[in-house]
Amino acid sequence: MSHSVKEQLSFLRSQIQARSFSDATLRFLESLLVSKDVKSLIEVRSSLTQLLRSESLSVIRSVAAKTVLDKLLTLEFFVRAFALVGDQQSCLALRYEALVLRELKSASCKWLQVSPVEWLNFVEDAVRNGFHAVAEKACENVLSCLGNNDDLKTGGDIVPENLKAIINEITRLRNCAMASVASGSGISSSINYIEDSFD
Repeated sequence: MSHSVKEQLSFLRSQIQARSFSDATLRFLESLLVSKDVKSLIEVRSSLTQLLRSESLSVIRSVAAKTVLDKLLTLEFFVRAFALVGDQQSCLALRYEALVLRELKSASCKWLQVSPVEWLNFVEDAVRNGFHAVAEKACENVLSCLGNNDDLKTGGDIVPENLKAIINEITRLRNCAMASVASGSGISSSINYIEDSFD
């Protein structure tokens, strides 16, 4: 790896440690992935993935006592960063944590509530990328939340007309994910990526 790339990685690390979670930092990260040859691109992508995994765990633990908004902004930054470097496992793990955090806090802050469509989109992405254990856990979570939602039981205005179709699709995806997990197929997923970090 060239000296200039090492300096750029060091600068990115310093931005993350300084909690500079801006679009500018993400653009800088993206610029590091512009390479003239495949070999150096693979090397840089690997280095960035390692850096992000290491720093994300440290940062997420450090914001455990912060507000829900601070936690969500931190998670969003790392979700976008992992998506840029192509680390789908970390991206999905953090997306899941953000959805669960929102759902847990939505009792006191209704604006945080995760819609059935958001859950469905997440589950579809997890299944598409082979993360069946994450998909299964997300399906169980959303079906439980929908079953306990008073607005759904009373026919509240916020219930989408196609809710039954969404529930049926989530149930289908859950069954598909369960079958894949039981057969041992798919990618081993890190569902406990940041377990207990926000407890």
